[in-house]
Amino acid sequence: MQARVLAPLLCLTLGLVAAPAQTPDPKLPTVWVIGDSTANNQNHRGWADPIAQYFDAAKINVINRARAGRSSRTFVTEGLWERVHSELKAGDSVLIQFGHNDGGPPDQDRARGSLPGIGDESKEFTLPSGTKEVVHTFGFYMRKFIAESKAKGATPIVLSLTVRNIWKDGKVERGPGSFSAWSAAVAKAEGARFVDITNPIADRYEAMGEANVKAFFPEDHTHTSPEGADLNASFVVAGLKGLPNAPLAALLSAKGQAVAPDLPARLNLPVPANPALPTLFAIGDSTVRNGRGDGANGQWGWGEPIVNYFDAAKINVVNRAVGGLSSRTYLTLGHWDRVLAMLKPGDFVIMQFGHNDNGPLDDTARARGTLKGTGDETQEVDNPLTKKHEVVHTYGWYLKKFIADTRAKGATPIVCSLIPRKIWKDGKIARDSDNYAGWAAQVARSEGAQFVDLNEKIARRYDELGPERVEPLFADPHTHTSRAGAELNAEVVVTGLKELQKNPLAQYFSEKAR
Repeated sequence: MQARVLAPLLCLTLGLVAAPAQTPDPKLPTVWVIGDSTANNQNHRGWADPIAQYFDAAKINVINRARAGRSSRTFVTEGLWERVHSELKAGDSVLIQFGHNDGGPPDQDRARGSLPGIGDESKEFTLPSGTKEVVHTFGFYMRKFIAESKAKGATPIVLSLTVRNIWKDGKVERGPGSFSAWSAAVAKAEGARFVDITNPIADRYEAMGEANVKAFFPEDHTHTSPEGADLNASFVVAGLKGLPNAPLAALLSAKGQAVAPDLPARLNLPVPANPALPTLFAIGDSTVRNGRGDGANGQWGWGEPIVNYFDAAKINVVNRAVGGLSSRTYLTLGHWDRVLAMLKPGDFVIMQFGHNDNGPLDDTARARGTLKGTGDETQEVDNPLTKKHEVVHTYGWYLKKFIADTRAKGATPIVCSLIPRKIWKDGKIARDSDNYAGWAAQVARSEGAQFVDLNEKIARRYDELGPERVEPLFADPHTHTSRAGAELNAEVVVTGLKELQKNPLAQYFSEKAR
């Protein structure tokens, strides 16, 4: 019995050991790191231990105040955040990463769990020590870090979680739980920057294979070796460099400058908020999701407002469309693989491509064109952008692949024709039924997939409204919609879904859709 008592006490004591004191140069800006043992661990086994090597010490301090064993809640209640906050100054940055320890019980064992979610709920608990504490949600504590950093004139940057060495069917876990999704949602709501390191790290692990990744985890499935910690640090730096305007890029060392930026980080692509629920993934181009999905330049895709037509308690709606891509480049640049990694039985994929498929196959600007039609024709090219030899297929071939891959995952594909452009001909909006809209319809029929003819349905709405009333629905001459235009298009998508003989999404609609 004594051994059983001493063991957890020893673990708790080790968790309380602080990292060596680090004193920042007050003349320089500082990057502060707050988090748990995946960021700060003994013998340089947390990513924030080696990350200082990626920054120029003559330009910036890097102070790792993460503490092993802590959750977002206990980092606050133990006074660890207050110590960081007291030293924060204008011009500093705070890297915030929690979640690995937030899923435990709030009032048992180490009593460090936060309430699930990002709402304002709270509950009073009696702790093992006999004291009472009002415990808040994970999102509450994350908002506190963000708000109080901003109040000091510092820049908060929220990170998703590192990846644990847990595998199933050749795929590594991209969890645990919903903490990364909640982190992203809080960052978006609070106007903070967000860096997804979970998916890039998982992508790398899967490329390496389970047997090779095992070397990064010598003790357990959560804590890395120094080599694994340095790899994770490099992904943090890549994500920071990929942020819009890359605020810390000018302060990197030669080692940091050598890291390629994670350009997808600029897109701020969402992930399912609740992995336990089914998810509707939207894939496509900028007419589905423009830029970072924040309405920059007044341009919105319909994949943003469509979220409000679904009940968030029943289904996640995740808009993974990427501006500027064709059906081909959505596949070749890895975006489809990232969706597939999250896709599970019972999910849905709604797809809309075509606006960017009509370009050159191998130009030096985009190299994103596909072959016309739906057949099996191919053409080999030397891609000047990727520097790789590539076999280019037809537009229909890529749609068929998305459909087949979706079904192989036990999910349901839904094909949409491309939305029409604001091009008038003889008093009517020009249709595309002889090209990409028609080819999308052909593929849906041949593959037995559900089909929503957005090209025709939206064109009819524009015809009814007339040029004068359609004009404010666009934020550029003819392609990208304003918020009002995106709202209209989202409404038409939902109407099209409701008109299907077998609407697979009917049970997930919100009151707005009914």
